[in-house]
Amino acid sequence: MRILVLGGTSFVGRAIVEDALRTGAEVTLFGRGKTGTDLFPGVTRLTGDRDTGDYAALDAGRWDAVVDSSGYVPRHVGQAMDALGDRAGRYLFVSSHAVYQREGIGPGSTEDTPRRRPVRDTEELREDTYGPLKVACEDDVTARYGSRATIVRPGKVAGPHDPQDGLTYYVRRATRGGRVALPADPRQPVQLIDSRDLARLVVRLLADDRPGAFHAVGPAEPVTLGGLIETCARVAGTSVGIVPVPPGTAPAMYPLVRQEWSTQQRDPARARAAGLPATPLEVTIADVLAWDRDRGEPPLDTRGFTPGQEQAILPGGR
Repeated sequence: MRILVLGGTSFVGRAIVEDALRTGAEVTLFGRGKTGTDLFPGVTRLTGDRDTGDYAALDAGRWDAVVDSSGYVPRHVGQAMDALGDRAGRYLFVSSHAVYQREGIGPGSTEDTPRRRPVRDTEELREDTYGPLKVACEDDVTARYGSRATIVRPGKVAGPHDPQDGLTYYVRRATRGGRVALPADPRQPVQLIDSRDLARLVVRLLADDRPGAFHAVGPAEPVTLGGLIETCARVAGTSVGIVPVPPGTAPAMYPLVRQEWSTQQRDPARARAAGLPATPLEVTIADVLAWDRDRGEPPLDTRGFTPGQEQAILPGGR
């Protein structure tokens, strides 16, 4: 199978390329050529820039499938499809759970849950526009490719090379042990998808030439935020005590904290039936821990507590 990956050298795209190569697929990468230049020797690389609309490198070539892991606004997706013309078999768009409406949605929601209204009058990615822009992208892919369109909607993706530090924050915090300040209810459900499981689903959907929309969520067994932190500690060989603190004492967008619990209780049945695997949470955590130590534990780009902030907020100090 010949697969063109738009992106493919950062996190989700990187995992997809690795899994595609594992299956023997012939992969072509399209990107700016500024990151991951040492990755995937021997893989064909086409250089272009989605921001400036430079798709000239796609003027020639045919692919059985395209994986769009770097499309966030309709212009990017539309220009890529225009450049490809009829030279691509299936178009798989990596979307997001942010496409869904939040009001009136209960636990166990499926891929048929009502989506938010599409937005096309801005390319500014904010909390209120990210999901609607992805809706517009989904609509454009489906309109252009019809039954040859596949939409994958991941939940929070975690694993080695994660640039967003959500799980990494808790993995690193657990290595210190002791009392952990949590500005949320420890009973909050959490859905994480291992990047390698997401990649395996994407490659399987392409191999099976399967259309439709699919949730990519995990782990296999439901887990709470408190349970995740305790699992991080167990993997790290420490012990922790979770201390709930008022949400107003924490930075906004605290790692993995969600107000609407139902957004962390999506139904993965359709994706599981299509081949989505389930890496045990302990394995994902252990691999993130090893990767973080390997890279020297650099400062995290996260909105969690610093050690000093946490010590100050815990009742009675440390």
